[in-house]
This record gives sequence, structure tokens and C-alpha cells, in this order.
Amino acid sequence: MDRQSFETDLKREGYDEVLTGSTQGPKHNAEHSHPYDVKAMVIDGAITLAWEGRTQTFRPGEIFTMARGCPHTETFGAEGAVTLVGRKH
Repeated sequence: MDRQSFETDLKREGYDEVLTGSTQGPKHNAEHSHPYDVKAMVIDGAITLAWEGRTQTFRPGEIFTMARGCPHTETFGAEGAVTLVGRKH
């Protein structure tokens, strides 16, 4: 899926905030949660998420979702990551 189509889908699905996130690597964010639902697509680099007993790495073009309040960790490799993020408050 391309960036424009993903952003259109986010708006159609009721994500009220759409932004581009850029994280320089390497970086690890300790366990935390967000007060909103997240749906994101990796544009560049990679992000590894650990939640609910599983760990998965997402690369360019891949999409992930995270429910509000879900405890998780985020790990970025040396290349960091750029993501297109939708937040539903």
C-alpha cells in the first residue's frame, strides 16, 4: 500500500490525527502505553514491537495496530524508522 492510500484509509476509519513519526536509531523505548488507538505504516527503516507475549519487526510497507492502553516496548535499529501514524482518541 502506498502512503496516500494508507492516509486515506486512516481518515475513513476515524483516525482523527495523522502524523509522520521519525525516530533516530538505535533506540529502545521501555514498556509504556498510549491513551489512543494506533494504526501505523513503516515508511523507512524498521521498528520491533513487543506486546502481549509476542515480538514482531515491521519494515517498509508493513502496517501495525496497537489498542489504546496496551503495554508494549519499541526497539529501533541503527537505521531508525519513519512511520505514518494514525491516532484515534
